[in-house]
Amino acid sequence: MKRVFVAGHGGLVGSAICRRLEADGVEPVIMSRAELDLTDQRAVDDWFRSTAIDEVYLAAARVGGIHANDSYPAEFIRTNLVIQNNVIHAAWAHGVRKLLFLGSSCIYPKHAPQPMREESLLTGPLESTNQWYAIAKIAGVKMCQAYRKQYGFDAISVMPTNLYGPGDNFDLETSHVLPALLRKFHEAKHAGAESVEVWGSGKPRREFLHVYDLADACVFLLDAYSSPEIINVGWGKDISIAELANLIAGVVGFKGRLEFDESKPDGASRKLLDTSRLTSIGWAPEIALADGIAETYDWYRRNT
Repeated sequence: MKRVFVAGHGGLVGSAICRRLEADGVEPVIMSRAELDLTDQRAVDDWFRSTAIDEVYLAAARVGGIHANDSYPAEFIRTNLVIQNNVIHAAWAHGVRKLLFLGSSCIYPKHAPQPMREESLLTGPLESTNQWYAIAKIAGVKMCQAYRKQYGFDAISVMPTNLYGPGDNFDLETSHVLPALLRKFHEAKHAGAESVEVWGSGKPRREFLHVYDLADACVFLLDAYSSPEIINVGWGKDISIAELANLIAGVVGFKGRLEFDESKPDGASRKLLDTSRLTSIGWAPEIALADGIAETYDWYRRNT
């Protein structure tokens, strides 16, 4: 039986990948932060040296929404660079057969043509509010490509769109837009509030993918894809933030007003991935946005 290490197993993506592997009868190798600090170079190298691992899903990362990215730029760039450097190098050095690196759609230029193709990488300036995280992820992509070119290491890089699902982060200070809105509407409904504030104008468009679909795509790609070229994973359709807010309000059952605070940043005007490279090799998502939001809301109510 192959031994598969999921780095970041406690996060939204890592936990979904673990569940997907378990559905195939694969028991993932997981290590808590107390057992293995991925920012500790010596510890990571020692662990890979002493542990026979065949495949790695590198889902460990410091993540957050616009506010968190803009507030903690040093932590976002440093932590992600250190984790990536340690895990990718140690995996190659100690004989891992294949590694899948999780990037992000924020690696693409702020004004990249929509939908964004993989070829848009490094063709223009980044969105300023999350450039620190984006630079770290671009460095991870380039590290995978460099280790493939120089050492023949089979490392692939997957660029997911905005993710959501059970296990998401609902902290209003650090969460992404979808879970933040879901929590706001839930709390407003139970408080009997007449309105809910939504950051920005509501005009930017975003694409959302259920994390279970991403996990399925990752397992598919680790087996089916081997290339230095990055590959996008998305739903293939986008929605405005205003439309998203109304959809979430409907799922939650909030009947009040939506008030858009245009003093808050919008971020990029549109972020839609071109997923033709992925669909051409035989994978497509299955969980529609309304269904996924309803499932996520059920999880939130059961776990908060």
